[in-house]
Amino acid sequence: MPMTVRDVLELSALQQAGPRVLAGRDRLDAPVRWVHVAEIPEIADLLRGGELVLTTGIGLPPDDDGLRRWIDGLAAVGVAGVVVELGRRFGGTLPAGLVEHARSRNLPLIALRREMRFVAVTEVVHSVIVEEQTADLLAKDEIHRIFTELSVEGAEPRQVLREITRLSRRPAVLENLAHQVLAYETGPLTAEELLDRWETRSRAVEVPSGTGYEPRSGWLVTSVEARGNRWGRLVLLCDQEPPARTRVLLERAASTIALNQLVARDSSSVERQARSSLLLSLVTHSAPTRDVALRARGLGVVLEQRLLLGVVVRRRRPAPGADGNANRRALLDAVETAVRECGLAALAGDVDEAAGGTGVTLLVALDETGSDEAALGGLSAALTRAGHRAGADVVVAAGSVVRTLDLARRSLVEAAQVADATVHTAEPRPFYRLHDVRLRGLLYLLRDDVRLQTFVERELGPLLSYDQRHGTNHVALLETYLVEGRNKRRAADAMSLSRSALYQRLELIERVLGVDLDSSERRLSLHVALTARDVMRAGGPEPTG
Repeated sequence: MPMTVRDVLELSALQQAGPRVLAGRDRLDAPVRWVHVAEIPEIADLLRGGELVLTTGIGLPPDDDGLRRWIDGLAAVGVAGVVVELGRRFGGTLPAGLVEHARSRNLPLIALRREMRFVAVTEVVHSVIVEEQTADLLAKDEIHRIFTELSVEGAEPRQVLREITRLSRRPAVLENLAHQVLAYETGPLTAEELLDRWETRSRAVEVPSGTGYEPRSGWLVTSVEARGNRWGRLVLLCDQEPPARTRVLLERAASTIALNQLVARDSSSVERQARSSLLLSLVTHSAPTRDVALRARGLGVVLEQRLLLGVVVRRRRPAPGADGNANRRALLDAVETAVRECGLAALAGDVDEAAGGTGVTLLVALDETGSDEAALGGLSAALTRAGHRAGADVVVAAGSVVRTLDLARRSLVEAAQVADATVHTAEPRPFYRLHDVRLRGLLYLLRDDVRLQTFVERELGPLLSYDQRHGTNHVALLETYLVEGRNKRRAADAMSLSRSALYQRLELIERVLGVDLDSSERRLSLHVALTARDVMRAGGPEPTG
């Protein structure tokens, strides 16, 4: 941490001079950027703020008005404090008017009762400041080196947070815009201490865009953005205002996390990589379809003159005791076995990550007499026989049937969207199609969209904050009232309230949100926001720690 006025006063050279603090005692912890020796009254024009001014006073104005203007100038520029050596100009004491004016400006004013060599102070302080600046440069260089390596390696968020905590010795948390924890490192705390009531605590911490420190909570927060889109926050818990290097650390880590969302690592076999590469080419339009067809034929799958069906298979929950890569490989093994068992011609690969998922993507090729429903039913049954009960353990999601390879991307994207919308929200079925995606599924599909998160916060934020401050449950009451179709009797019974109490709380909700609940459009908007919030909370990613 930088030297403060208090630190300078504790130097032996100053202690021997008998320092006495006459004003600004509560600002002695102000940082000292530099020490400046000055004997002219116009010194304020030469300063930038943060300096500790040393003077004998021999060149200061002779009158009280001039001394007050001198103090005003120093206070205006933001000096850390003023040290005046007694004896040469002021005798044994400073003028009362000077002291009182320094107190009124809350400017630290220190009198030295004995003479001293100012150079003994400037040499020590300047050497400490230069050492601190050098340490800052070295620390920033180390931060740059570490996070560049993590970027090149495509490190997971957990690895990035581990480095943050190692370098800062503080707990770190990555959250999305819905205040859900994505990853964390506890540092000296336990996971329970760190994550207790996280959403409530996080909602109470607001900092400007970019990086900011909130003293009340002790949170240093920076935005995590990728390609101009803000999708989360990185939080470092601090017990005091952090130094500049800690801000650099957090910002560099946030950039690394954002960049590494574009990095995907593949440890599959060469054959699997080839199939995955072909599917990725279709999804991203990165290769001509003719080339894709030729390469697919080389892998034993004919895509020309076929009905094509995009399919995504995902787990409803991770398999216990295995990491993400192992889970994907195990599921890919099961899907490939099911495809062979059903006699389907299909490309299968673990490129679902390109669509934000963690499952297996297939492009099934059917002849003109083939039935897509029969193919999906057979795949679902084969997965069940392999121990993956389709509809319960895994989701089998399909897009529309298309007739040309040029349109295959549409079917693959639709399948990923159906999987997104149904993996957390739908009733178990052997397989799912687009018509199975209803409002709740659609909202789940959009759960990570910043615009939806912003919509929920805009619609419900004031009421959520009110409940947080007062320990009430008006959000639950509003949801019950809307779910019961505005039937006040049923809503009151469901919430164990009297009718009069219900009316009072509904009126309070209208005041807090600034809405009229008799407006069908506002009710619809609130109902959608409540459903979206439930979906985001229920389907949020599991934090890693």
